[in-house]
Amino acid sequence: MFIQTEATPNPATLKFLPGETVVQNGPFDFKSAQDAEERSPLAANLFAINGVTGVFFGFDFVTVTKAEDKDWAHLKPAILGGIMEHFMSGAPVMLSDQAEQPNLDEEVNDEGSEEIVATIKELLETRVRPAVAQDGGDITFHGYRDGHVYLHMRGACAGCPSSTATLQHGIQNLLKHFIPEVQAVEAI
Repeated sequence: MFIQTEATPNPATLKFLPGETVVQNGPFDFKSAQDAEERSPLAANLFAINGVTGVFFGFDFVTVTKAEDKDWAHLKPAILGGIMEHFMSGAPVMLSDQAEQPNLDEEVNDEGSEEIVATIKELLETRVRPAVAQDGGDITFHGYRDGHVYLHMRGACAGCPSSTATLQHGIQNLLKHFIPEVQAVEAI
């Protein structure tokens, strides 16, 4: 098994491509070892590596976030070994194949904004999420209120230094172009 790695715009996060499907019905985001132990043997194994602070599963990739004081030169071999060992074992990536809800909180939308919200969601799904997944992350819709679009940023996007530029110059401009009612885009 050959696992490719790719840098992401977030220097604290690397994208690992095992060359096969990671999760069919994700994405899945893990912020702690306890959360990982309850849901994913692979994520739990990765959190057991000293310095791993986040794990994110996309369809065909795994992104791993490290602590600031750790060096990729030391972590990368252990992470590659952990991913390879897991896939070679045949163990499931997830303990349940139930899809994760992308928005843990209830959506917050203005009354009568159903058409605007539907357009925002379509643009995010068709134009934004595929591009962001290439960088090892995910962006999901949280709400639309008073001209402001609220988004969840996960995986490599969470804590990325360039995420503000992505929101302001990429996503905001795209949404404003197609939906004049959009005034701003914010991460929550």
